[in-house]
Amino acid sequence: MQKRDTDYLNKEAAAIRQGIVEAIGVDKKGHLGGSMSSADIVAALYFYKMRHWPQEPENPARDRFIFSKGHSVLAQYAALARCGYFAWESLPTVKQLGSFLQGHPEKDRTPGIEANTGSLGQGLSLGLGMVLGGRLDSLDYKVYVIVGDAELAEGQIWEAATAAAFYKASNLVAIVDHNKLQASGVIKDMYDVGNPAEKFAAFGWRVLEIDGHNMDEILDALDAADEPNEQPLAIVAHTVKGKGVSFAEGVPSFHNGAMDQGQYDSALQEIAERRGE
Repeated sequence: MQKRDTDYLNKEAAAIRQGIVEAIGVDKKGHLGGSMSSADIVAALYFYKMRHWPQEPENPARDRFIFSKGHSVLAQYAALARCGYFAWESLPTVKQLGSFLQGHPEKDRTPGIEANTGSLGQGLSLGLGMVLGGRLDSLDYKVYVIVGDAELAEGQIWEAATAAAFYKASNLVAIVDHNKLQASGVIKDMYDVGNPAEKFAAFGWRVLEIDGHNMDEILDALDAADEPNEQPLAIVAHTVKGKGVSFAEGVPSFHNGAMDQGQYDSALQEIAERRGE
């Protein structure tokens, strides 16, 4: 765990947003919305909370991070590049033929990726398996899993939630990126799964609700996961889809949309201003 410095972490979150935009580029579809909404959480994980070593990506003591909503992996790619797992200049190769950075995470292709995800609903089960494996190996690493709020419609999420509570998987942290939008519109109009905080609590989890763009609240919630407890922790992070790029904020079409040259330039300029450049 690194020093708690919210100014530094907010700048890293802005850098991650820059990386997301650069990875998508111009006139190429990319998952801007959900990547942007998770950027602050990803920054807090990689630059404050998690134990990880870019030069030893398979160190058994490392904490694990899984993007269950794998289409938002652009935020993770940018964080990994910032940490030194691979060169920042690789980001624009996302989804190119032969690139080690594809549209969804692949463990054997990209340094720092823990699991193949993107078939929605599977990440929490994978995370639970890793926690239980660590228990067998007497390792105390934590596993952090970001799930999408639309993804909560997948039944496998709730099977994993039940099992995690039963096995007292206290080293498992689920973070719901609750931006309330999916590709086709507002989630509650498409398939309303109800209140995520109440549901996780009903399944036997300890639950916190936060503003997913307030760095202090994010850090407090992640620190709470270190408190002695037998329950897994669910953090319901209220976010804005497309956060950080004003023309994309709250716009469902930027779930997986293309930017023209003007939008691309505007996005980078807006992010640079947030970084104080």
